[in-house]
Amino acid sequence: MDNNYSRISSSFVESQLHDGDLNSGDRDSKDAAFTKLVASDQELGLVKSKSLNIDDDIDDDLDFDNVPFVASGSRTTGSGLYGAVFNLTTTVVGAGIMALPATMKVLGLFVGLVFIILMGILSEVSIEFLVRFTVHYKATSYGEVVEHALGKRGRICSEIFIILNNAGMLIVYLIIMGDVMSGSLHHLGIFDQLLGNGVWDHRKMLILVVLVIFLAPLCALDKIDSLSLTSAASVALAVIFVLVAFVVAFIKLVEGKIEAPRFTPEFGSTKAILDLLVVIPIMSNAYVCHFNVQPIYNELEGRSPEKMNRVGRITTALCVFVYASTAMAGYLLFGEDTESDVLTNFDKDLGIRFSTALNYVVRVGYILHLLLVFPVIHFSLRQTVDTLLFKGSPPLTESRKRCLILTGVLLAFIYFGSTMIPNIWTAFKFTGATTAVSLGYTFPALVALRLGKQGAGLSLNEKLLSWLMLILAILVSIFGVFGNIYSINSKSE
Repeated sequence: MDNNYSRISSSFVESQLHDGDLNSGDRDSKDAAFTKLVASDQELGLVKSKSLNIDDDIDDDLDFDNVPFVASGSRTTGSGLYGAVFNLTTTVVGAGIMALPATMKVLGLFVGLVFIILMGILSEVSIEFLVRFTVHYKATSYGEVVEHALGKRGRICSEIFIILNNAGMLIVYLIIMGDVMSGSLHHLGIFDQLLGNGVWDHRKMLILVVLVIFLAPLCALDKIDSLSLTSAASVALAVIFVLVAFVVAFIKLVEGKIEAPRFTPEFGSTKAILDLLVVIPIMSNAYVCHFNVQPIYNELEGRSPEKMNRVGRITTALCVFVYASTAMAGYLLFGEDTESDVLTNFDKDLGIRFSTALNYVVRVGYILHLLLVFPVIHFSLRQTVDTLLFKGSPPLTESRKRCLILTGVLLAFIYFGSTMIPNIWTAFKFTGATTAVSLGYTFPALVALRLGKQGAGLSLNEKLLSWLMLILAILVSIFGVFGNIYSINSKSE
């Protein structure tokens, strides 16, 4: 038997059959059940418990070479198509959506909309490249498929980028929660508006309470499909936010209370040009979900490349709609006063009936959304840290103690980071120009170009797309980093 299946219990053959014959004492168990490895019409095989008559012939033509390794024992049911869509959508639609109206303010309405659609298409192409080569090389994580293309150093680099990117995103989530609940320098928080000044004005303490009471229990879960229901709820809350913002903008537009928006970028000042250099990395940050593609695929029920590609396409279409609606509505509502975190704009009168109630619905709803998104991003962060530090150890699902310790340590670092970074625009500028662009576009393009020369070849159009993606990613990184450094130097002077 091939070595890929050597770990399957020997009772499959040896305890049931011996050279095709049974001892007379075993005749009474002729209907005994045993596990038979069968080929599936899906990408992965299934282990089925099947009752066989002993006199039946064993199928000698079973092609074990085309069946991936499956450990003995029962296989738990994975998430369905829409559960996977919700998990992937939750990974995408996080805090990045709050910065999109501000990017629209820089790019203008028309150019901003074009970039949102273009970045979504490129993100979907890169996801499909990852899925193809993940399946072809039987990789179980983002780092593994990168290792097949770029070697061990490439894998370590990608895993470090995942850690930095996800930790940065989780820090941003805590910053937004603090801004909305406790307020910021120029905006009132929810608790201040409802209850006046009090202990909740201590932003750091409030974030710590939320982290310990609400986030830690969800982050302690050890399987991503356990978060399908919370992911569905978070997507619903994000849609509510988009609908409210869009309806309010439409009403004010009909009533003639909205100033005419710009449709193209401004080039009249150094600041405008610097904003242009950093806004594309911020926008690319909004679509990064690639580090969760493999975990979601691994737990997809009846998984196949085609089914996962369908998950990716549904997710991308949903996210493009949500992002475009949010960016346009936010920019139309607040114009040149749009903040880097548009949620903080919802502390003033919107100029329509029930304005105060709608403000609370938007802010409270999105805080709940971030609470439910947080554990999904944390899952891939914890998995990557575990892979990097404890390679060769049993999976976290088999080591509850290690899982809880890692969760506690990571949450402590994330909390500390949220107390040090001033606002989400600062965080997005740097992660967008470095880790986000690399994970979403640079690594997938390199994987496709390197591995496409081997087993799973690329068509001419796919090669051109890969090169285009790689060149754009490098340019975005260079200009983004340059713009960030120049902006910091200008402020220091």
